[in-house]
Amino acid sequence: MNALGTTAAAIRTSSPAPAAGSSIFGAHPGFRRMFASDKLTVGIFLPLRFYQGDMRVLENQADHVAAIDRRNFAAVWVRDVPLFDPSFGDAGQLFDPFGYLAYLAARTSNVALVTGSAIFTLRHPIDLAKAAVTVDQLSGGRLVLAIASGDRPVEFPAYGIDMDGRSVRFAESVHLFRALTAARRGAIHSPLGVIPPGVELLPKPATGAIPLIVTGSSRQTPAWIAEHADGWLSYPGPAVTRQDVMALKPKIDAWRAMIPDGAFRPHMTNEWIDLVDDPDHPRMALRGGFVLRTGRKGLIQLLEEWQSIGVNHAALGIQFAQRPVDEIIEEIAQEVLPLFPTHDGPAALPTRW
Repeated sequence: MNALGTTAAAIRTSSPAPAAGSSIFGAHPGFRRMFASDKLTVGIFLPLRFYQGDMRVLENQADHVAAIDRRNFAAVWVRDVPLFDPSFGDAGQLFDPFGYLAYLAARTSNVALVTGSAIFTLRHPIDLAKAAVTVDQLSGGRLVLAIASGDRPVEFPAYGIDMDGRSVRFAESVHLFRALTAARRGAIHSPLGVIPPGVELLPKPATGAIPLIVTGSSRQTPAWIAEHADGWLSYPGPAVTRQDVMALKPKIDAWRAMIPDGAFRPHMTNEWIDLVDDPDHPRMALRGGFVLRTGRKGLIQLLEEWQSIGVNHAALGIQFAQRPVDEIIEEIAQEVLPLFPTHDGPAALPTRW
């Protein structure tokens, strides 16, 4: 229970939203190019350079994203940071994630467009659904939503939202988002809003549904994530040695064992890397373990280890790297992607809007 007066289980619709983990993503271009059982693909996190007070650091970023698309990376990821708190030390990628993904949709043709992660507690699900479906339609079905409950204390009072209640609000938002984006005509009764019969959110997702990937715990139990999420993004922890990486395996196995229908659902992780030009440079932890400095061979070894324990997608951030962005993208495209190729799947739907 919370101040909203109920739990997400109280949301009622006359036409239920699609169940997580069903086969509804078989025709989803973004989901299919990123995920397949026992295989790993590679994406790139934005921003490509760390913001330190000057917007010019983002100049030509969309050109690099267009190159990432041409080079057949699986995905590009954008952060969701509504307010910059200097004490937190990271402004994210600055732009609103949905507005920027709409712009990138027009600059790309195939790459999956991913939020990492949209804060579902801070915005109303109607606004989240409207923005998400808009990007999904404009991109021809390439949107994948990694979602989270938020962890920056300054943002909750700024929105007038109780941070202590974010676990329940997150779950309620997920249920209402699914109900809003599903094909339905009946009423919706939610602690976050009541929608009468015949009133609905338009448009609908391009292929019927938008994948929701839960980030970390998002203040939920592993069982809740196994039941309600379309995938799980968990943080890797240290990644210097094989023993470090193996520590993630029991968590992935335990989560998959709880998935009710036993169907495949993808696991993702991410790492900020400083890819140096010496391919033999060993994996080294920098910034208290927040950044991994490595050469190409060390990166390939890390990706192989992740793949072996059930990770299906690795999102790599290069904002702290020292080499030019185009050099890093080119090296990963030439030397790494052939070993972890993006999956073939349905092409993005035609967009004539």
